Amino acid sequence: MRYCGLLLLLAALVIPSLAQDDPEGPANEKARKTYKHALDDLQHHMTLDALDNFKKADKQDDGHCLGCQKKMIKYGIELRDWKTAETAGEEMIAEAQGDKALAIAHYELGFVLRAEALEKHKEEIFARAHQEMSKALATYANFPDAVFVDGQILAQLKQDDAAKAQFEQFVKMRPADDPDRQRALRYISAPDLARARMAPAFSVTTTDGQRVSLDELKGRVVLIDFWATWCGPCREALPHMRDIARKFQGQPLLILSVSLDDDEQKWKDFVAKNQMTWPQYRDGGFDGPIAHLFAVSAIPQTFTIDADGVLQDQHIGDAAIEGKLEKLVGRARESPVTDPPKR
Repeated sequence: MRYCGLLLLLAALVIPSLAQDDPEGPANEKARKTYKHALDDLQHHMTLDALDNFKKADKQDDGHCLGCQKKMIKYGIELRDWKTAETAGEEMIAEAQGDKALAIAHYELGFVLRAEALEKHKEEIFARAHQEMSKALATYANFPDAVFVDGQILAQLKQDDAAKAQFEQFVKMRPADDPDRQRALRYISAPDLARARMAPAFSVTTTDGQRVSLDELKGRVVLIDFWATWCGPCREALPHMRDIARKFQGQPLLILSVSLDDDEQKWKDFVAKNQMTWPQYRDGGFDGPIAHLFAVSAIPQTFTIDADGVLQDQHIGDAAIEGKLEKLVGRARESPVTDPPKR
């Protein structure tokens, strides 16, 4: 769990079925074949081999393959191959055409450096990340993602006033229902949280029409349970989850079960039949937006989040989590609820 927060930051990439159909793929014929091999590796979950082939394809294309570079960044971060990810970011900067493309390239390199700094805990790498975000914003000021991430970097550098200014700017740039905007408001009111291992910001609507937004739960502990009807261990763990829901009923705890079922009716029927009365949401699979945010690759899996939104525990399987929940819920009962500022 030490670097779980880092991995949860990764954004989704659409992987095309054929390299030659990808406008960002390599132009060199030999590189296109290697690129296709890399995509095939991904389909077979051979991430390390895929990264090697993306690097090879980019080299065969003389460093001009934008698609290769994006994937070198994504999987370089995932595999903590910082040299590869940094090289890709630098190539993107060198190849960028136009202000927007250049701003994105600086952002990508800054994002890599931030991820590396989070793992290595090195202030000088955070400083380099801030420099890249500053270049991105100097090139193209209307770049909300760069503003938000730069605020997080400045918080890591203990420059709280500058971080707060960036978060306040981001709040002005995003709509009221944006989960990241709500997270920025939380950081403005509590700058220390920008340095914590925060759970990903998200907002979903459950089967009963309830809107669940992590940063609007105001002092409640959250237990997220990833499961599916087709998962035998999940079905075996269901009585345990039901017991937890009963035990903590009326306490400052919200349980959210996130199903990876693709069959909506089968899921609804199962939930009703098994009296799963706590909030339920169907994400649709391992590639669903919430499962992707939490980097879920196995179920049943639970994430325990404290009343400040800080990720406390991650468990695969039916783990004994009541002790941890009791402590967190106890703290939540004792702590006054402080709403984030309204903007």
